[in-house]
Amino acid sequence: MESMESIYKRRSIRKFKDKEIEESIILEIIKAGMYAPSAGNQQPWQFLVITEREKLNRIPDFHEYSKMLYSSPAAILVCADLLKERITNFFPQDCSASTENMLIAATSMGLGSVWLGVYPVEKRIKGFKTLFNLPETIIPFSLVALGYPDEEKTLADRYDSSRIHFNKW
Repeated sequence: MESMESIYKRRSIRKFKDKEIEESIILEIIKAGMYAPSAGNQQPWQFLVITEREKLNRIPDFHEYSKMLYSSPAAILVCADLLKERITNFFPQDCSASTENMLIAATSMGLGSVWLGVYPVEKRIKGFKTLFNLPETIIPFSLVALGYPDEEKTLADRYDSSRIHFNKW
């Protein structure tokens, strides 16, 4: 699938089939995340792969929009590593680019995914830090739920030329 097609086709999928995802596929998705641009090429990210059913089922206790994890076979927690940050305060942009790369990669591989925001909501940050015993210098940023889609979403035309301005407003 061409990259532009994957970008246009990507949708938030919240219903997944009861089918495991091979570790090699998850690692390939994370590799795509590592190819994202970052401020000063600092690459301040770390990734936590979550496949244990008990852990996936506990996340909705502190993240109210994550109920799709009950059917998702895997999720990837994208974290900022403050020890890797040479240019401060850019980890939200860096981790966003990484997250988006992973969503597009998942689509290109026939998987469904959804981006669940974590940072800057304190309740969610604390929940992930507690559940996964994250070090103080690791900030959970986003969670990507993954699975084989059990729903189909139509292609939406989101292009809006009225939002484009050349050289002046």
